[in-house]
Amino acid sequence: MPNQILALAWRQTVRDFRSGELRLLVVAVMLAVAALTAVGFFADRLKGGLARDARQLLGGDALVATDHPTPPEFVERARALGLSTALSASFPSMARAADEQGGATRLVTIKAAGEGYPLHSQVRLADAPGGAERLAGAPPQRGTVWVEASILDALGLAVGDPLLLGDATLRIAQVITFESDRGAGFLAFSPRVIVNMADLPATGLIQPASRVTYRLAVAAPDVRPRAAADYVAWAEAQIKAQGLRGIRVESLASGRPEMRQTLDRAEKFLNLVALLAALLAAVAVGIAARDFANRHLDDCAMLRVLGQSQRTIATSYALEFAAVGLLASALGVAVGYGVHHVFVAMLAQLLEATLPPAGAWPALLGLGVGMTLLFGFGLPPVLQLARVPPLRVIRRDVGELKPASLAVLGAGTLGFAALLLAVSADLKLGAIAVGGFAAAVALFALLGWLAVLLLRRAVPEAGAPRWLVLATRQVGARPGFAVLQVSALAVGLLALVLLVLLRTDLIASWRAATPPDAPNRFVINIQPEQGEPFRQHLREAGVQKLDWYPMIRGRLVAINGRAVSVDDYAEDRARRLVDREFNLSHDAQMPPHNELAAGRWVPDEPGAVSVEEGLARTLGLRLGDTLRFDIAGLETEARITSLRKVDWASMRVNFFVMFPLAEMPEVPGTYIAAFRAPETPGFDNALSRAFPNVTNVDVSASIGQVQRVLDQVIRAVEFLFGFTLAAGLVVLFAAVVATREQRSREFAIMRAMGAGGRLLAQVQRAELLGVGALAGLLASLAAVAVGWGLARFAFEFSWNASPWVPLAGAAAGAVLALAAGWWGLREVLRRPVVETLRKAAV
Repeated sequence: MPNQILALAWRQTVRDFRSGELRLLVVAVMLAVAALTAVGFFADRLKGGLARDARQLLGGDALVATDHPTPPEFVERARALGLSTALSASFPSMARAADEQGGATRLVTIKAAGEGYPLHSQVRLADAPGGAERLAGAPPQRGTVWVEASILDALGLAVGDPLLLGDATLRIAQVITFESDRGAGFLAFSPRVIVNMADLPATGLIQPASRVTYRLAVAAPDVRPRAAADYVAWAEAQIKAQGLRGIRVESLASGRPEMRQTLDRAEKFLNLVALLAALLAAVAVGIAARDFANRHLDDCAMLRVLGQSQRTIATSYALEFAAVGLLASALGVAVGYGVHHVFVAMLAQLLEATLPPAGAWPALLGLGVGMTLLFGFGLPPVLQLARVPPLRVIRRDVGELKPASLAVLGAGTLGFAALLLAVSADLKLGAIAVGGFAAAVALFALLGWLAVLLLRRAVPEAGAPRWLVLATRQVGARPGFAVLQVSALAVGLLALVLLVLLRTDLIASWRAATPPDAPNRFVINIQPEQGEPFRQHLREAGVQKLDWYPMIRGRLVAINGRAVSVDDYAEDRARRLVDREFNLSHDAQMPPHNELAAGRWVPDEPGAVSVEEGLARTLGLRLGDTLRFDIAGLETEARITSLRKVDWASMRVNFFVMFPLAEMPEVPGTYIAAFRAPETPGFDNALSRAFPNVTNVDVSASIGQVQRVLDQVIRAVEFLFGFTLAAGLVVLFAAVVATREQRSREFAIMRAMGAGGRLLAQVQRAELLGVGALAGLLASLAAVAVGWGLARFAFEFSWNASPWVPLAGAAAGAVLALAAGWWGLREVLRRPVVETLRKAAV
């Protein structure tokens, strides 16, 4: 490449940087790259951590998880293949201190560990909270337990004190500081207790209707690493051949599905926001590049007069944009790398181990996105500078920029869309992001265009203030830029207004929709012989209202005489439902908090069953269908005679399936109770002492734990939404600045005709405030509509937005537009009239 081209490109780059003409391009590209790489680095570290710790997360090379005791043939086959094995069982229950130590209670998750535990799991223990850690090499000794430090704090206990679990009293021997295979999800929030499997029968905690997860972890010897894969293949074949239900096989390839699902949801939400910021940045790059090209038309015409060829000019600008793209992308990668540490800190409660360093792929992808943005959306108008005729030096009306060809725009758009799909790693997510962005921009553009048309007619020239008339004529003279400004700022504000509504108004309304006397305690595992004493205990404690229902564990095995299989359904929720055991119930009367949706409920009708309408819709069930359930080995068949509408947010006891029978003595089961606990101090402790085998769930505390985790994810999304708003402001700023030269000429003519500086300042402020207020109003109205849809169809309660929402949105949009306009157009009113008119002269 000739040295003169490199020298020309270098001089142009330095000059444009000094003049600030490349500033907007750098900021737009940096924002897009920073948003995408921040999520990319975070996701890369998550995946690396899951891959690195897969064996520890599983507890072995493979895992067989069931909702009933592990079939003996699975254990025998593993041992026959020379695999090491470890059996465990996990379930929620109540732990309590002895009466002489206060008798406090706490909901915990108990893991009963058998011989061979922890296998490949990593369990770190300490002799006291904050003490030196050591790795566990075997399960707890019989008669002892390991507990987390939070249990000691909650119960007022110390290492060496007794801990009561059901009917058993065990001694606290160690403090758990880390447990790699605890998993994620609701049970992972509860503090952990690990006991020896041999002590489990003495507790009396596992009853016929108890929800227990049994796990068999297997590990291959070093000399036969393929043995685990052979076992997985055998186990999956057995499950399919025998039609086994409620049993799944997990391997190193899958990791822990529940953990992946929890983190994948957070990652997808963050990705969606990052994609929105990148799309807004693409618009900003396109506007800023066209403005850059417009301001260099005269320079390029002079270069042509001085003998520079089209190739030289095109190559020099391509080199300049390549350098700018690399610099902006590198800055974006650096910012993204710093921001991803914020995500790691905000989502710390979901992450249970130190994550490995991020790889180079997110950085390379960020560089690719940045370069694609500049070359796909920024370079096409700039390359037109090479075709500027020398005649423009004396005739300013020739050599104007032309709209980019469809082929050039299409190529850039396709390349950028392909990169966004690669970033999202989800075709559906990427398509929704791009399609939703296009739909929102189109809607806001249409409404903005209509507003501009109405504005021309709404302000009469005769009676309105002069500054208002001039401002509306200014907007009407540039309808395209006005629509672009409104659309860009509205999309950025829409995301933030919607998030504010979700965090404040909608959540507050949802909580307010819960009745003040709704139950806050759910007690399970109540044995039939404990029924009357339990209810008497509650009556003496002052509990007046009580939901009391039998609870039976049963598995759906056939519909209309045809065996049910997960392969019959494509939807994930349907597959999960048919593969699990249901909590069934029965009562002669339909629960008063349920609503009959179809059919009829006949008390004590034999061979009848009532199904929740959502379950019926998911599984494709209709009135008259016959269902067969396996209840503890006893098959029970019934015909669907009614469908019920269930309010799952009512905090009442609800069931998917109920038999309209007062008694079902032939099936085993327990009872569930729901009530609002009295304010009496020590009520929960007294209940646990009187009935040590039951599990008392304080729903208010559990919801608080879940809400804290959700708040962490929401804070991370809010933080990333800052990039979206910044990208929207950059688009607004670019659109405002793109009209700077045209505004300068118009204002110069007005000043030459006698308009004062004060009047022109009023015109400019009115125009900016109007555009911003319109964008904020449109964004707020759209956010209210989306919020109503979420309230109606997701939260399922009535909600009406406060009138301040559109007003506040309009005010915020007006302030943001005024700030962007003040910064971008502050020189327009200061420029001398003679200079502007001389520059515009032909």
